[in-house]
Amino acid sequence: MNMKDPIYRLIELTGTSSTSLEDAIVRLIQYAYDTIESLCWFEVDELRGESDWGNVGRWRVTVKVGYTVSS
Repeated sequence: MNMKDPIYRLIELTGTSSTSLEDAIVRLIQYAYDTIESLCWFEVDELRGESDWGNVGRWRVTVKVGYTVSS
């Protein structure tokens, strides 16, 4: 086994924003980066929105983030 081949953990996080989907993603990734030491990638898994009298009241995005647990 090659010990230089890393192993990753994948977790799911959900972020929200009343501004935009992009804002929800950026805020979530910034939070993950600040709290997960070896964050490597992310993938958007699910997009949702809350209706507020015919307008978007809040965007909600679920993201999977991957980070290294060993290398």
